[in-house]
Amino acid sequence: MHRFRNTLTLTLKEFRSLLSDAVMMGLIIVIFTVAVIAIAKGISIEVRNASVAIVDEDHSVFSRRLADSLQAPYFQPPQYLPSLKEAQQAMDKGDYIFVLVLPPQLEKDLLRGAKPEIQVIADATALSQAGIGFGYLQHIIQREALVLLGQDDMTDLLPLQPHLNITFNPNTDSSWFLALANVSTFVFMLAMLLVGAAVIRERERGTIEHLLVMPVSANEIAAAKIIANGTVIALATLASVQFIVKGVLSVDLSGSMALFALGTVVFLFSAAALGILLAIAAPSMPQFALLMLPIYIVLRIISGGETPLASMPDWLQNISQASPMTQYVSFSNAVLFRNAPLHLVQKELLIMGGIGLAFLLIALLRFRSMLDKQG
Repeated sequence: MHRFRNTLTLTLKEFRSLLSDAVMMGLIIVIFTVAVIAIAKGISIEVRNASVAIVDEDHSVFSRRLADSLQAPYFQPPQYLPSLKEAQQAMDKGDYIFVLVLPPQLEKDLLRGAKPEIQVIADATALSQAGIGFGYLQHIIQREALVLLGQDDMTDLLPLQPHLNITFNPNTDSSWFLALANVSTFVFMLAMLLVGAAVIRERERGTIEHLLVMPVSANEIAAAKIIANGTVIALATLASVQFIVKGVLSVDLSGSMALFALGTVVFLFSAAALGILLAIAAPSMPQFALLMLPIYIVLRIISGGETPLASMPDWLQNISQASPMTQYVSFSNAVLFRNAPLHLVQKELLIMGGIGLAFLLIALLRFRSMLDKQG
């Protein structure tokens, strides 16, 4: 009971300190609202408004139909260039992502059964648009060629017709995935930042000496910082998912918010424990930031939120499983998109909890050592 009262008193102190910090509260609000919307809408892995130029050496009805088929929202209205040399110069300047070179006698060669080649030049510095956009262009060119030959409906002649059934993201909208992935990474960043900054602030302001003369333990001090800062971040996370991701961005999240809240609390515990560990290792706030940023960036990259884990080397996939962010991204997608029940995500919960306990035990040992030195 005595320890509970101490923890409660310290937790209320941490709440007052955080809520009175207008800059930090403003940062939390902006990150979970403006930043989530900006990243979800501003970053796209689909082809949108790709710039196209055409070098038309055929000047036929087919070449004009092909140009007319390049329409929004995938492509900008195509621009005509007089020669391949000018097209290459325009590509060197980055004016276009694609250039289509239509050879002479293209329509006549198609009608007489020849197999002419259309050259497509793609700017691979726009990696996503170049790769996916070429697939769109290939489909458009083949479709228009079949229309010219009177073979536009070939489905009955195919021996097998696959049927695509897209689940969990029927419109294949990348903003759905990006919104939730960035909420997950923001939770990790803020948990480390707030809890770690709270520890360093105590040390830099000299208030750690006040705690030393009080009948409180290192466990109670650490618990108070985790509970206070974690509660604020958890509430901000749930509000962001409910009102920004589901409301403003219209992402269809069919899973249990209660189960998601449970996983968020466990994840916050592990991230906050890591924040305390880093704060104890860093003697000042600038050094804490320099220590935290590379860890955050690396763990974010290998979390599966930026790129699928399956595309990484096996050794990196194995390492990523020891990251709480990897487990939380997997947990969030399973619960909110696929409506996974508890027994399917309990592995992720246990791993996050275990990692958090390991971080906390190491942090407490270092924290007691720090308090002894301060005393």
